Amino acid sequence: MSTTQNPILIHAARVLAGAIMISFAAIFVRLSEVAPTTSGFYRMAFGSAVWVLLLAAIPAMREGWQKHWGSSTLIAGFFCLDIWLWHQSIFYIGPGLSTLLANFQVFVLSLVGVVFLKERLHWRFGLGVGLAMLGLWLLFGREWGDLTPDARLGVWLGLLTACAYSLYLLSLRGFQMKHAGMRPEARLMQVTVICGLMLGLINITEGHGFGIPTLTAWLSLIALGLFCQVLGWLLITKSLPYLPAGLVGLLLLIQPAASVGWDVWFFSLDLSLGKLIGAVLALIGIYLGLRASKGSDSIANDD
Repeated sequence: MSTTQNPILIHAARVLAGAIMISFAAIFVRLSEVAPTTSGFYRMAFGSAVWVLLLAAIPAMREGWQKHWGSSTLIAGFFCLDIWLWHQSIFYIGPGLSTLLANFQVFVLSLVGVVFLKERLHWRFGLGVGLAMLGLWLLFGREWGDLTPDARLGVWLGLLTACAYSLYLLSLRGFQMKHAGMRPEARLMQVTVICGLMLGLINITEGHGFGIPTLTAWLSLIALGLFCQVLGWLLITKSLPYLPAGLVGLLLLIQPAASVGWDVWFFSLDLSLGKLIGAVLALIGIYLGLRASKGSDSIANDD
């Protein structure tokens, strides 16, 4: 094998490993046995501890951590909304489908680029939207009248998650460009800490406690913070710039696809043939949306 191929394989393996780690996020939320907001708080709490340890151990990652807490607060506000909506959606419709809906953010980002940045739409975007909408209809639309009110709410929360996640990504990317001297790891540490405080306050307002009931819950919440909030993100974002766009799209698609698979495996998600086709079409649509988006390399920090 040539030396020029080896680095690509190494970076692809890292992105794949990161995507698989993040694909377990909704599964860990479901296994945590605590309220949706409580699981979000512990994701940030354990994630914050890991970030602080990393920055303490690796001085290069700390650059800029003392500055720009105000802008990080705004980013954290959007991230808090994203996590809160998504975890509620997981509660109502399960890990797989809620994660699939959250990944519709690729279309929101593309539309923002067209409206505000005057970017031109690629044909892949139109085809991707069409396939995703058809998939959405097969998953939920044709049986909408038979869904319970909670299931309908879960679908809407999942789609709102896509919007909130887009705001988070746009604000994160925008302030990183504005404050180019700040390391992204330092920014993520700030955002994670602030988001954790916000979710903690919301958790108290909702009347939930902070008790962790079982060993399974402890392990799930620690894994959520360690692998999904920190390590998965690090693996993906460090290697994305070195990979071709088409390969990036395929690798990032692993996250929602695997989440659906884990939901079937762990929680016996019932997918009829029509719903299975709908999920596949939605995934193909998301892939095409990733390929059409100029910002696809920034869509690594999945939920």
